[in-house]
Amino acid sequence: MGAGGATGGRSHHARWTALGRHGRRLAASATGRLVGALGGVDRTRVIVVLAAVGALASADAATVGASASQLRDSLRIDNTDIGLLVSLSSLVGAAAAVPFGMLADRVRRTTVLASSVIVWGLAMLWSAVVSSFGQLLLARLALGIVMASGGPVVASLVGDYFPAGERGRIYSAIGIGELAGAGIGFAVTGDIAALSWRVAFATLAVPAFVLAWFVLHLPEPARGGTRFAPHHGDSAVGAAPADGAGDAGARETDAQRLVTELHVPPDPRLAAADPAHMGAVAATRYILRVRTNILLIVSGACSYYFLAGIQTFGVEFVKGRYHVSQAVANLLLIVIGGGAAGGVLLGGPLGDHLLRRGRLHGRVLVAAVAAAVTPLLFVPALATGSVLTALPYVAAAAACLSAQNPPIDAARLDIMPSVLWGRAEGVRTIARAGAQAMAPLLFGAVSDLLGGGTTGLLWTFAIMLLPFGASAYFLFRALRTYPVDVATAAAVSRRTPAA
Repeated sequence: MGAGGATGGRSHHARWTALGRHGRRLAASATGRLVGALGGVDRTRVIVVLAAVGALASADAATVGASASQLRDSLRIDNTDIGLLVSLSSLVGAAAAVPFGMLADRVRRTTVLASSVIVWGLAMLWSAVVSSFGQLLLARLALGIVMASGGPVVASLVGDYFPAGERGRIYSAIGIGELAGAGIGFAVTGDIAALSWRVAFATLAVPAFVLAWFVLHLPEPARGGTRFAPHHGDSAVGAAPADGAGDAGARETDAQRLVTELHVPPDPRLAAADPAHMGAVAATRYILRVRTNILLIVSGACSYYFLAGIQTFGVEFVKGRYHVSQAVANLLLIVIGGGAAGGVLLGGPLGDHLLRRGRLHGRVLVAAVAAAVTPLLFVPALATGSVLTALPYVAAAAACLSAQNPPIDAARLDIMPSVLWGRAEGVRTIARAGAQAMAPLLFGAVSDLLGGGTTGLLWTFAIMLLPFGASAYFLFRALRTYPVDVATAAAVSRRTPAA
């Protein structure tokens, strides 16, 4: 009997050993495919780290929304106060965006980003131990300031790491990180918040310190150049030679070369400027004179406004409207996140493909069509009280909503000289953060005004579809201004030496 027990124990151990080997082989195979798809180990490391930075910010915003019920009960606050937590942190982030944009154009970007992530982790630990709403609000303000560095620094790094023709695809990969962070915030830390919102905030702080180490050890790319050679197919491609990384040919994007071939004239007011030697005021004035940039900023602000409202009050609305528990609501939002991930993965590569096929407007066109379809899909989802009926509409709307971002992020680099990438993203971050700041506060206030609870949120989401639908109008207008602004950036880039 003892021998039989020993034999059974060895057999059981062998099965677990075999299962472990099989799991390691699957993980190695998946890692190999990912590295091959992204173009090699070095490129994959950069993309994954930058995606993790976006994931951190998204997880933070989603955790506040997922913890709304617990925060209200523990700190004795209402929906307006919940909105204020997100709004004020976004507002101070907007104020810090331009200074961080200047840093992104002038100093070592990986050091700035790593330092911000460390401070972010410390602020999250502070959030976990506060004893009042006022203290939590101060912690959120600190978070808003440090996270303002993410947009300008990441945009500048993407422009100098990767070739222009694949930036849409790169932004799609980074966007997956943001969606994964939102999913973690809603599902993982959201479920933890059901037990303790303090533990939920502390849980997010831990990976921040690990991520900071990886950010600090990223290679700093040469400004105005392309560190990595173009990647096609599944073959790994190494870094481009350092010599010549900053020449004009490296700085000129595919869209800029295309307008040259099509003989599109630049804007004479801006083509003669020298952005490399501009101060903060002159650079901001230049950025705001690029018409396509203004249209993309306004359109993006409309989209982020609605998205911020969903992140803050989505779980509350789903629980009340469809009569499900918080755990089920979080799982449903993960399914919706799957639809959003599909949109992110499709939008960037599709815009790149149209551009390679000679469609100069390809990136903006993809975003404009997706923006026009999105609010139409939300209408039946809000009208029904059945979660099974609403789910496919919301998943499709999430796909269209997220498909806009990667091609637009890539298009912004096409219309701006490379020496202004950081500051241009800083200016855009002001509008984005302003929209994200207003949304939770206005969503919460309007829902309380309309009776509060699920009914108030239902009518609030319906009303807020109107400004959300305006984003498509501005993108279709950008189709007309985009070629001239691309030609202007090409003319300036050919004259401007690399920083």
